[in-house]
This record gives sequence, structure tokens and C-alpha cells, in this order.
Amino acid sequence: MSQTNLELMKDLYAAFARGDGQAVMASMDPAIVWNEAESFPYADRNPYLGPAAVVDGIFSRLDTEWDHFQVIPDEFVDAGDTIAVKGRYRGTYKATNIPLDSQFAHFWRLRDGKITNFQQYTDTAQASRVVGG
Repeated sequence: MSQTNLELMKDLYAAFARGDGQAVMASMDPAIVWNEAESFPYADRNPYLGPAAVVDGIFSRLDTEWDHFQVIPDEFVDAGDTIAVKGRYRGTYKATNIPLDSQFAHFWRLRDGKITNFQQYTDTAQASRVVGG
């Protein structure tokens, strides 16, 4: 199952990169619990419960508030039912026209081929400066 989880997560980041929201949604368990890093601008609704909350509170905001927002993974760590991913966020916040280039760590938990939990860690001070907070 572990290799399957790792491949599922690699496929998920590829779906993010090509803007395939249907594939991203299909990877989520109906009861997913999603947490943005404390003090990150989108942590205001933590925890996000269910795929619809994630789409409304995270993905739709990223789509409308950012130019060329990218989630670029560079390392995947397979821990069985938990997959850790290290990488960078890049994009420009539309309201301030300030670019973001910040490292991240994502921790994903999976069960039966579906994502049940997400935890983000990133440079929240940089994100706050970029969005004007």
C-alpha cells in the first residue's frame, strides 16, 4: 500500500500543476481534515472539513487571489500511510503585486487510497508580508 500512497501523492501534485481540480477532489476522503499552517493567511478557517470546504476556502482563493501560483514538490518521503513532501510555493499576490517564493513541508495521511488529513508548514511571515498583512 505504501508505494501506492507515494504514487497517489505524486499524481496529486501533477494534477495541481495542470489545474485538474476534478482529480484533486477525487483523491480526497469525504471526511478529509485540512489544516493550513498557523498564522498562514488561509488558516482563518482551520480546520477545513470535507472537500467542498477545501475547494472554497483554499483552492478558489488561490485561483482568484494569485497570479501563476505554483506548488512545486522536490522531495517525497514515504512513511506508509503518511507521505511528507518538501518543496516551494511560487506566485504573485494580485492585490499587492508582490511575489512569493517560499519553502513548504506538507504532511498527508491516507487510508484506502484517499487523503484523510493534510497539514501544511511554510514561511508564514513571508506569506503575511506578500499579502499585505
